Amino acid sequence: MINRRINDKETSTTGFEDLYPFEANFLDINGHKLHYVDQGEGSPIVMVHGNPTWSFYYRNLIKALSKTNRTIVPDHIGCGFSDKPRPGEYEYTLENRVDNLDALINALNLTGKISLIVHDWGGMIGLAWAIDNLDRVDKIVITNTSGFFLPETKRFPPALWMIKYLKWFAVPAVLGANIFAGGALYLGSENRLAPEVKKGLIAPYNSWKNRIATLKFVQDIPITPEDRSYSIVERVDRRLTRLKQDKLMFLWGTRDFVFDVNFLNEFQRRFPQTRAHVFHDAGHYLFEDKPRETLDLIKSFLV
Repeated sequence: MINRRINDKETSTTGFEDLYPFEANFLDINGHKLHYVDQGEGSPIVMVHGNPTWSFYYRNLIKALSKTNRTIVPDHIGCGFSDKPRPGEYEYTLENRVDNLDALINALNLTGKISLIVHDWGGMIGLAWAIDNLDRVDKIVITNTSGFFLPETKRFPPALWMIKYLKWFAVPAVLGANIFAGGALYLGSENRLAPEVKKGLIAPYNSWKNRIATLKFVQDIPITPEDRSYSIVERVDRRLTRLKQDKLMFLWGTRDFVFDVNFLNEFQRRFPQTRAHVFHDAGHYLFEDKPRETLDLIKSFLV
């Protein structure tokens, strides 16, 4: 394990240091450095991001919750300040994401049960880990994500279909033009993000090679049984209701361009007694749109 400040010409904190003032920690996983934030003491809270965000997305929660809890927030390999290996050097699959999360949690020797906060594809990663470690899980905050296959009422978004299946389009568009991470700055939030927030969200994805994970995340979304990650999603889908209803809380921005109310409705169908807080004027980047409201709800829930 390595502890050091970030000083990387390719991914620097210049322009948003005040927003993200955290010491950097690294865990070596099969020769690749996984970066994570580890702040505070007390009962552990692990926050799992999705695509195309990174630990920066949870910065306000880290600052507030680390006053009373130990907050651990990894950057997936290929994201944030973690290494960004080429596809031949690392397999960007859901299985590896879950295994990496498990490796980090085990390496930190956390005491007591773990609460999770999950968002976007980090929901599938975190819920897959939780279902395999029910005895280690306390509470879970679920926000704009999925724990199952596409709901019957939801069509796979055409833009994601093009990125997943049309290589001639996806490679220049995502790796070259950065349409995924760049587009999310405008589609993800209902508010006009401050320049330093935009810079922070997109900073790790500033070159062709540094955007590989934003492409591979989409290409790994399982739609048919032939897709490599299909079996893991199937297992999570089938076992999801093993989670305790009173240990879950849903926070949802209804103006999400992917994880819309169809996903929330499916979660509520499976967990009808679970608390849900719905924000009709918020989007995919819920913690950017409603930072104060969501923080208050999370603090009350995790008490």
